[in-house]
Amino acid sequence: MKRILENQWIGGAWTPSDAQAGIDVIDPSDESTIATVPAGTAADARRAVAAAQAAAEDWAKTPVKDRLRFLERFVARLEARAGEFADTITAEVGAPIQVAQRVQVGLALGIAKSFVEITKNFAFERTVGNSLVLREPAGVVAAITPWNVPLIMIIQKLVPALMAGCAVVHKPSELTPLHAYLLAEVTAECDLPPGVFNVVVGEGPVVGAALTADPGVDLISFTGSVRAGRQVGAIAAEHIKPVHLELGGKNASVVLPDADLDLAVKATVNQACFNTGQACLQWSRLLVPADRHDEAVALAGELAATYRVGSPRDPSTDVGPLVSAAALERVRGYIETGLDEGADLVTGGPEPLPDLPAGYYVQPTVFGKVGESMRIAQEEIFGPVLSIMPYDGEEEAIRIANGTPYGLHGSVWSQSLDHATHVAKRIRTGQVDINGGPFNVLAPFGGMKQSGIGRECGVEGLDAFCEIKAMQLPDEGAEAMGPSARGQAASA
Repeated sequence: MKRILENQWIGGAWTPSDAQAGIDVIDPSDESTIATVPAGTAADARRAVAAAQAAAEDWAKTPVKDRLRFLERFVARLEARAGEFADTITAEVGAPIQVAQRVQVGLALGIAKSFVEITKNFAFERTVGNSLVLREPAGVVAAITPWNVPLIMIIQKLVPALMAGCAVVHKPSELTPLHAYLLAEVTAECDLPPGVFNVVVGEGPVVGAALTADPGVDLISFTGSVRAGRQVGAIAAEHIKPVHLELGGKNASVVLPDADLDLAVKATVNQACFNTGQACLQWSRLLVPADRHDEAVALAGELAATYRVGSPRDPSTDVGPLVSAAALERVRGYIETGLDEGADLVTGGPEPLPDLPAGYYVQPTVFGKVGESMRIAQEEIFGPVLSIMPYDGEEEAIRIANGTPYGLHGSVWSQSLDHATHVAKRIRTGQVDINGGPFNVLAPFGGMKQSGIGRECGVEGLDAFCEIKAMQLPDEGAEAMGPSARGQAASA
């Protein structure tokens, strides 16, 4: 049954929006409308920022042990409602239910839990010589998140921001806002003070732009496309506001000559098709020695062809729908571009799936003999499309891996851990998996080049929401400096 949602979560209460129109939330598996949410306004955003400002000072003064007590309650309530979150994400994102449960919600829980110990051991104060160095809350944070793994994206921002002592205004993607309504309910169940967490639903050019430009916002944490990231950065620069940007990726899985090819290819295909390829850390390029290209193509094509595409609510489904009609058009367009550019189509293609007449479905697609200048090798597709690229020699492999504007993620495969590590150090990305190393919630995540600025997760993820203050204390072992001496020191 379609839900009609007309309120924003502002100041600890459901508050009527000024919106004159609604935004339909579409189930991508069958194209049905499952909810309508307010097309939020700049006035909604201003009210949320004002509520966050009113709450920020008291929350910043709240002892860390009390913030931690909130986090422990938050984790417990999130865990208790994990099934609701998974069902909601399946409905609005189209993620297969087992992916929604295990990764979309399970990993979000793991990230939230990780900040319990991180916060307990975080150095909010330290002494350096005669200085007391403080890490203080950055203030009011605008957290702007995308649709692909929506709960993970907001947890990576919200939890460390709250643990640092910040107040938050969250703008979720208008394509997938329903999880944010649940999240507001969870924070209320945990007795978070009113105004410390606010949610404003609406479109990026309206609500996102208003939050970015609002003088009451002290820091912007944005995850999304490079195009939108440039716009956020440009608006923030006018106000000299710090910005975290986690943007796109065109990540390479580099298979060195001595690697277990079967293992590397299978892992890369699996990762490339995770969440229907809608992940910024997707390994969308598979780099293999030229003399093993045909073998890699056969392995990848055979595996991708076995993937079951279908309803995300069917536990046997491997690949669900893309998130929207626009996403389907974009991904099919890139597949057609690959064909036009002369890449070898191994499996898949742009054609509709005859057994799925409704929904935004696309076949897992593998291309072979992809040249490094082709668009499918350079641009982020955000769908289950893998480009297999041959290389001659290790130096060429590293050059191709680094040969895009992005630098977010990647992988290296070799029988020698030392050799793989050596190559991984030369790849210009924020994170590299070696021989299938699993995601670590305690490690910092973020990009280089056009993949972004700043880091999330781990100690660095908490530090990102702090400002640093140095307080110079009297040095009891030295003579006090007179006014003229202080002036000379200041001008030196």
